[in-house]
Amino acid sequence: MADEGKIRILEKFGDEEIEVIYRPSPPPLPGDKLLLDGLGFHPPFNQRTYIEDGIRVDQDVAVKLRDGTTIYVDVYRPDGPEGLYNLPSILAWCFFGKRPGDSPKTWQAFGVPPDTFSKMARFEGPDPAYWCKQGYAVVNADSRGAGHSEGNLVVWGEQDGRDGADCVEWIASQVWSNGKVGMFGNSGLAMCQWWIAAEQPPGLACIAPWEGTADLYREFLTENGIPCPGFVNFVMGGQSGPAYIEDFVAMLEEYPEWNAYWQSKVPRFEKIRIPAYVTGSWSHLHLRGAVTGFRKIRSPKKWLRIHREFEWPDTYAWWNQEDLELFFDRYLKGIRNGWELTPRIRFDVMDAYDCDLQVNRPEKEFPLGRTEYRKLYLDGSTAKAGGDAGSEKGAPESKQDLSLSGGTLSAEPVAAEAKVSYDANEGLAVFDITFTEDVELTGFMKAHLWVEADGHNEMDLFLTVQKLDENGNFLPTLVLGEEHPGTWGRLRVSHRALDEDASTDYQPVQSHRVSEKLKPGEIVPVEVPFFPISRIWHKSQKLRLMIAGRYFREGWFEPFSWDTDNKGSHVIHAGGKYDSYLQIPVVSPKYRAGEYVYR
Repeated sequence: MADEGKIRILEKFGDEEIEVIYRPSPPPLPGDKLLLDGLGFHPPFNQRTYIEDGIRVDQDVAVKLRDGTTIYVDVYRPDGPEGLYNLPSILAWCFFGKRPGDSPKTWQAFGVPPDTFSKMARFEGPDPAYWCKQGYAVVNADSRGAGHSEGNLVVWGEQDGRDGADCVEWIASQVWSNGKVGMFGNSGLAMCQWWIAAEQPPGLACIAPWEGTADLYREFLTENGIPCPGFVNFVMGGQSGPAYIEDFVAMLEEYPEWNAYWQSKVPRFEKIRIPAYVTGSWSHLHLRGAVTGFRKIRSPKKWLRIHREFEWPDTYAWWNQEDLELFFDRYLKGIRNGWELTPRIRFDVMDAYDCDLQVNRPEKEFPLGRTEYRKLYLDGSTAKAGGDAGSEKGAPESKQDLSLSGGTLSAEPVAAEAKVSYDANEGLAVFDITFTEDVELTGFMKAHLWVEADGHNEMDLFLTVQKLDENGNFLPTLVLGEEHPGTWGRLRVSHRALDEDASTDYQPVQSHRVSEKLKPGEIVPVEVPFFPISRIWHKSQKLRLMIAGRYFREGWFEPFSWDTDNKGSHVIHAGGKYDSYLQIPVVSPKYRAGEYVYR
């Protein structure tokens, strides 16, 4: 990316000063040029008040932040006497653009039927047409440097948290407010909530971060060290403002290893003490952050719901809106409606296609206390070049394709040493096991592998766990009607060093503070964390571990891409002293009586 027009600003992060790179903000995109409906549209500045559908709209209202910067918000509240005082408020905060409904392009989210929400709803946010009718004010804010708000656009992080906290206090002080503010939104709007809640503004009574990444380095800008700027550029490409935009793709190029800047992009979860209703999807990039956030926040009142579907249809489904309303009524209106009896953990146990074994199964903790971690050892001695590939999407179709190799997975350690290799860019290794009874996997998986790069000093590993039927045919789950390739784990091998303090036996965490390139012939152990899973394998079905230097999802609307560094061949060593294995979280039934099983 060219450096033309970019500036560097020396900023302080803890005790460290780091130059932060900013690029010029482009002019706003016209609505018909938006990359995705609602993402990044900023209409012309137009301060006015009008009434729509019984809702009073105060548009482009100025809010002064603590450093004198002015941002602009839209305020929606019931028209008439009920909108004059004692209103609880829901803040939707982000830089995406607070009024996509003004775009000439139809504002619609994938998986959500037309007219489900109104033009007043911002991208991934609450719909004022619903919430104002329930007695709430909704405030859509353009954060610092977005749209017409002053300053440089900062991308999540500590500064955004302070700004959002200032906006919360402004809302709480308004004559129409009851002094209690909640926050809601998914994806980008959920991510903002972590940092704002960590500032502990007195007016913030509760948050509902639905689908929120929590670590921009490990989960968003890289995936465990593998740079993935494509999706980041997609998200940031439509943003505009009056000055500059923080260029954290350029920051990764400048600072590829962990430092205080990247630490500032991890929320201080321990400072979040207010009630929180968190969601995640087993099939989405936000899952790891959502689960991490839920586990680390210190609120005694927190709830987690994990589902199979994509975030947008989940957000706007009436049953989930009503569920969220119970949460907000309890903590923003003070209504004692029994919300506390809601199970602290609820999740879907996936099966195949659009069928789930269970929906909203209640649990008390995550990971589950009855989890048994089992090791499935890679057996390379059974490897056959051109082995049965099944029919998984994106894998080689020909059973004689020499780019595919593999073996089996064994419940017992394997004595014979063997190795399986595949082309680093085009190849694939698969390892299968057939279950002899129903097996539920819920929680965290990891792979412990001994690996070698033949012909290069780097390896980017893309691991996927799939479910196959008894004949070896791929059994995907469906998301927005599309086949999902399976539960994933990724790692750049030079970033294999662990953060020993943060890691557990079931969830390794890489430190990313050092880069350890591989030497010729060097065989090293790596721990590859997977995103969490909850899925049932029935008797005679197969679990497949896929290992490759690339991702297999094709035709998806989100433009995922990775700057991989793969050459030559990848070699997986297994057996004997090379105890490569996949560790799976097996969850026993809650109750069993003879052949009757209750999960």
